[in-house]
Amino acid sequence: MIERNLIRNFDIWLFIVTLFLVGVGVAVIYSATYQAGEEYDYPLRQLSWAGVGFAALFVGLIVDYKKLDRLAYLFYIVNVGLLLLVLVSGKVVLGAQRWLSLGTFSFQPSELSKITVIMVLARFLGERKGRLDNRWCLSGAFLLVFVPMILVTQQPDLGTGLVLLPVFLALLYIAGVPRRYLWKLVAVGLVISPFLFFLLKDYQKSRLLVFLNPDADPLGAGYATNQAKIAIGSGGLFGKGWLSGTQTQLRFLPENRTDFIFATVGEEFGFVGSLLFLGLYAFIIMRGIQIAQQAKDVTGALLASGISAMLVLHVFVNVGMAVGTMPVVGLPLPLISYGGSCMVTTLFSIGLLMNVRMRRFTF
Repeated sequence: MIERNLIRNFDIWLFIVTLFLVGVGVAVIYSATYQAGEEYDYPLRQLSWAGVGFAALFVGLIVDYKKLDRLAYLFYIVNVGLLLLVLVSGKVVLGAQRWLSLGTFSFQPSELSKITVIMVLARFLGERKGRLDNRWCLSGAFLLVFVPMILVTQQPDLGTGLVLLPVFLALLYIAGVPRRYLWKLVAVGLVISPFLFFLLKDYQKSRLLVFLNPDADPLGAGYATNQAKIAIGSGGLFGKGWLSGTQTQLRFLPENRTDFIFATVGEEFGFVGSLLFLGLYAFIIMRGIQIAQQAKDVTGALLASGISAMLVLHVFVNVGMAVGTMPVVGLPLPLISYGGSCMVTTLFSIGLLMNVRMRRFTF
């Protein structure tokens, strides 16, 4: 159980903002499925996952993160095993083999890989503080990221796989790796990235080409992004109102409860509502950065930094997909988009943030 002297350091505002975003997410999902005759199915499922997620949040909050840190390699091995299992017997949806079935529910081990990679890197880099100018050490850290990244991209889940690399670089920087190594890693990545294009699936290549030239396939690969921009633009300053977005209600906007849910928000709540949403995300991220700065040890700082970087990337890429400034890679909007795996992982991660913050007052 949590120590009583830590209760007064419970981050109530972070919890309230998180709870509010989850609640609004359920309402937006209801609106997105309202005219399809599924207005209760998806919101109820999301509420169920939110319940599991808040249970995970309190686990991440109650158990001392130092104890969880000692189990980081075990969590990592289990997650790699689940990723291998997905490739062997995973459930296929829309051509992607990403899900493992649990009775009536399915979950994505690729979502878990983000937090397990953050935890294992916090353990690995934290144990080697002051010795990170060793190339063998950096090679070991890269291998810890490379294995799940390759397994995830084979599903294929390019968005989640790509999230791991910026998180990796952010943790190397926070851990104190000499900048010359970081610049070399970035330079190598830039050199080889054009060649990686030929390893992509055909639909992934189409999405990237449409991002570079939006008029290349307006009724095919570019359709979803074009409709998302129309929906956001039609919302105006204050939006059309809940349940009143025409692009959403008339089913012109694809994936309006998952990848492009921000377009539903923009259409129904307008520019002002969208700014409010982004402001709430900014609060969570800034709180995470503050927690990292004030953490009592390297492990806590790395955990909080990795989680903050993960949230930044998710919000930046998802919103960018909706407004056309990022290619479509299938990253959900945390706490808002429909999907249980992302919900549980995100809430557990926020629990870890609160954990680090509470325990900075203990010695």
